[in-house]
Amino acid sequence: MYRTHTCGELAIKDAGKDVTLCGWVHKSRDLGGMTFVDLRDRYGITQLVFNMETNNELCGQARKLGREYVIRATGKVLERSNKNLKMSTGEIEIDVAELNILNKSELPPFTIEEETDGGEELRMKYRYLDLRRNTVKNNIILRHRVAQEVRKYMDSIGFIEVETPVLIKSTPEGARDFVVPSRMQPGTFYALPQSPQTLKQLLMVAGFDKYFQLVKCFRDEDLRADRQPEFSQIDCEMSFVERDDILATFEGLAKYLFKQVRGIEFKEPFLKLPYREAMENYGSDKPDLRFGMKFKDLTSLVKGKGFQVFDAAEYIGGICAEGGSEFSRKQLDELTEFVKRPQIGAKGLVYMKYGTDGILKSSADKFYMPEDLSKWAETMNAKKGDLLLILAGEKKNTLTALSELRLEMGNRLGLRKKDTFFPLWVVDFPLLEWDEEEKRFFAMHHPFTSPKPEDIDLMVTDPGRVRANAYDLVINGVEIGGGSVRIHDSSVQKLMFRVLGFTETEAEEQFGFLLNAFKYGAPPHGGIAFGFDRWVAMFGGQDSIRDFIAFPKNNSGRDVMLDTPSQISQKQLDELMINIKKEKK
Repeated sequence: MYRTHTCGELAIKDAGKDVTLCGWVHKSRDLGGMTFVDLRDRYGITQLVFNMETNNELCGQARKLGREYVIRATGKVLERSNKNLKMSTGEIEIDVAELNILNKSELPPFTIEEETDGGEELRMKYRYLDLRRNTVKNNIILRHRVAQEVRKYMDSIGFIEVETPVLIKSTPEGARDFVVPSRMQPGTFYALPQSPQTLKQLLMVAGFDKYFQLVKCFRDEDLRADRQPEFSQIDCEMSFVERDDILATFEGLAKYLFKQVRGIEFKEPFLKLPYREAMENYGSDKPDLRFGMKFKDLTSLVKGKGFQVFDAAEYIGGICAEGGSEFSRKQLDELTEFVKRPQIGAKGLVYMKYGTDGILKSSADKFYMPEDLSKWAETMNAKKGDLLLILAGEKKNTLTALSELRLEMGNRLGLRKKDTFFPLWVVDFPLLEWDEEEKRFFAMHHPFTSPKPEDIDLMVTDPGRVRANAYDLVINGVEIGGGSVRIHDSSVQKLMFRVLGFTETEAEEQFGFLLNAFKYGAPPHGGIAFGFDRWVAMFGGQDSIRDFIAFPKNNSGRDVMLDTPSQISQKQLDELMINIKKEKK
């Protein structure tokens, strides 16, 4: 072995020992007759000391060490005279007797420090250097730890981890597939799995009644902070279960992870919030319930007073921001501009301040008497010091805009604390959503989601009203996971395909393997998939999943370190019988 100990291991109890350490030069300091070198590995930092009086040649050698040189140092553990109790090794240092340079380093393009001078794109290009920084390194270690705890829990309740193929069949619905051409079958393609959905259902048919997998998935869609083209799921499926059995099992996983990873214990059952209530009260199917500000429908209360903005609106709704009456005119103007941004789309914002002196003042008070404003305050449970914010327009768009405004107010009032968690289940989603452009229904989740048993008759008479036997786990406004009870009856599956506009031939071509399997005794089954990257990022107190993935892509889907996606040679294209179509100028 190159070393006897790591750089985070030695303490005062080791004083007097002869040791050998290996690592990277983090910093060096020349102080006249003494040179100090901080040596770093993934376990920590240990201070090395070189004394010119006892070994002038070795001290001179140490002064030539550059940042990130890889070295091996042998010496005796000494008690430090100037202890640094912020470091685990801060009570000791190594009096070096022998120094070997294992590898020199060029000057890094940015400093390997917590407060680095490297921009994000530069750090992604040199990701292997960025991973040396404690923050990023600890994120990857957290990821490892969460993965191990997931496996421990799932194994303890009888689940079997089964690997499923990465090269599968392309199917419609859902996001866009990444496709892989086949050389052996020219003109045909594999797809990379968006999830192992059909495969885990086949495992249920095969009798593996409790399956899970930490699996890599792929979706060719636009990226954002919590989305990458390749991501990891905790994928799970169970047989002979109903919805509440599944929720109890995976609520157990969530509670276990919170306790093991964050030391937080949830004793009460998670709230179950129907989709319709989530949309009416928070304008979102993934509401952040760390704070209130539930919507109030003011439509009937405020219409008919000559205020055209309200009189012409389908829906008028508002939120009450506790303690917000101190907002200045400038801050209110900023909120107005916020809701008018194109991605939010509101036409304006009406506010009412309920002053600490009891005076009610609104931006629309020339249309409303004081007694009208008092009714607003009463309806919205406002008290002195609060601020009412009201939007109006077409109902669906206004609810969405109110949702964004609510989250913005949560941020501005400091209500979305990273160390506070509010998990809940959102249940009873619509099974289908209508696409006006294509004039047909699409599955809101996927084509194998079961309708609620009491709604099956509506599949023929009124498909838009059918509720899915589906559920999402939402924590702090983030969808951490989602799943459903699956269709296991061939006749119901065929009906689902018919409602989605598939002909029998199309359904057979795309999903024949699954329909055939269902002929041989498919058990009732259901499952869930959790966004593993999102869960780890949440435990790490961050919104972006990128720093919890060892080698992520940027917002354009590029790996700037590997410089890919990239072109391939003409020889490879010929082997695959692929011609590249040139863009028209």
